[in-house]
Amino acid sequence: MQSLIRLGKTEILLPPLGVGTWQWGDTLVWGYGKGYSEADLRAAFEASVQQGVTFFDTAEVYGFGRSERFLGQFVREGTRPVVIATKFFPYPYRLSAKSLSRALQGSLRRLGLPRIDLYQIHWYTPLLSIEALGNALADAVESGLVRAVGVSNYSRTQMEQMYRVLERRGVPLASNQVKYNLIERDVETNGILQACRDLGVTLIAYSPLAMGVLTGRYTTQNPPPGTRGRLYQRDFLARLEPLLARMRAIGESHGDKTPAQVALNWLILKGTLPIPGAKNARHAASNAGALGWSLTGDECAELEELSRKATAA
Repeated sequence: MQSLIRLGKTEILLPPLGVGTWQWGDTLVWGYGKGYSEADLRAAFEASVQQGVTFFDTAEVYGFGRSERFLGQFVREGTRPVVIATKFFPYPYRLSAKSLSRALQGSLRRLGLPRIDLYQIHWYTPLLSIEALGNALADAVESGLVRAVGVSNYSRTQMEQMYRVLERRGVPLASNQVKYNLIERDVETNGILQACRDLGVTLIAYSPLAMGVLTGRYTTQNPPPGTRGRLYQRDFLARLEPLLARMRAIGESHGDKTPAQVALNWLILKGTLPIPGAKNARHAASNAGALGWSLTGDECAELEELSRKATAA
């Protein structure tokens, strides 16, 4: 049984791996309905829970609310306890922190749940002050509708400001959810990773497989489709080949682990909580294969050096 980790300084315990549900119902980027269905998503949920991966992250904007509806339905139909996170999106028309309370009620209705375990601000916005949003988050905790609160895509300075606002209300900042993976490592140099460690804030790593690029599935001859292909173009995929080849070799030495499992294990060893997506039961089982073993320090260092070479150009 994989050891549980604590969410920030809260009492909430989580597995060291979660599931991101941006793909659940999203047609714009992920093509929901073309190649995977609601039945596939239910199977992904059930397979994740069966493997002990019981932390699910969603947002009100994923699939225009469809992700929350799917997740809530699966949770209500299931029998094992899970931990649910969702997010408030600071649309430009939301000009008052009171909008957070209304958005929270909307998420609760779509999820069909009485309480959310982790409620996060999806993006920083200059239209709403950190002070006002922080106090709205603290109010949500005091109301009993939310167990813990966090932020997403906040810089080190913004995160520290939110931490102080919440601290004055006696509420810990539990998490900062940011993009982090083996080839996108800005959090190591912009102060976010170290600040999370210093403050006792959990860094939730989204896009931990770089939208599938770190699975090894895509090549210069088979680039990712749509938006992902524009983000990760052929010249970059060519530079990435030495890193992926070494990930395959290292994975084989640990009992036929895949590049994706190597990439997720590396993030876990960094002290973060990765949340890869899962469109079906096969994806969920693959993600869970990142648990129960560890890369060595030398292997991590080698992967990081190859990552630097791939991303230097």
